[in-house]
Amino acid sequence: MARPSGFDRAKAVETAMNEIWKYGYEKCSVKSLSEILGITRSSFYNAFGTREALFGEVLQLYLSQSPDIALATAMPEMPIKQLFTKTFKSACKARADDVAGRGCLAINSVAELCNVDEKIGPVLEKAVLGSLVQMEKLLQHGVDQGEIDSHIDVHATALALQNLLMGLNVMCKVVRNEDELWQATKTTLAGLNMYQE
Repeated sequence: MARPSGFDRAKAVETAMNEIWKYGYEKCSVKSLSEILGITRSSFYNAFGTREALFGEVLQLYLSQSPDIALATAMPEMPIKQLFTKTFKSACKARADDVAGRGCLAINSVAELCNVDEKIGPVLEKAVLGSLVQMEKLLQHGVDQGEIDSHIDVHATALALQNLLMGLNVMCKVVRNEDELWQATKTTLAGLNMYQE
C-alpha cells in the first residue's frame, strides 16, 4: 500500500490528530497510523520522518484550534478579565459539545508523556510553560492598564489560571454538562477576581 498520489498531508495530520486525541500517543503506533491514513509504513516515514515529528505537527494543529487560542495571541482589544472570562466560557462549551468526551489533546498528552517520553515530554512541557508565561504577560498588561489590582501576585495568579484550565480539561471527561463546567470555572475565576462578563 504505497502513498496515494493524491495524498493530502493536511488531512492526514488532522486524521492523526483525531486518532491520538481519542486513543493517546502510545496506542497510535506507526503501523496503526499508517493503516488509518491508508499508506505504507515506508510512506509514513517518507511523509513525516518519525512518529514524534508527526506528533509535533499534530500538536501545532491542535493548539491552533484549541478554545484557549485567544490567550496565545498578542495583547487583546478587550479588558483582560473579560478575555479570561470569555475564553474559559468558550472552553467549557467546546468541552461539553464534544460528545466523545475526549478532553484536551495537549493535557491528555501531558498526563501520558511528560516525564516519560524523552522526546515529546519536553515539547509538551514547553507548551504548558509557554502558556503560563503568556498568561503572566496578559495579567501584567491588565495591571499596567489599571484594570487589575497592582498588588496581585502575577505569577501565582497565572499558575492558578493555568491550573484551572488544565483541571477543566480533565474534569470535562466525566462532567459533560456545560452549565456545571461553567459554574465550577466561574466560581474559581471570581475567587481569583478574574471574572468579568
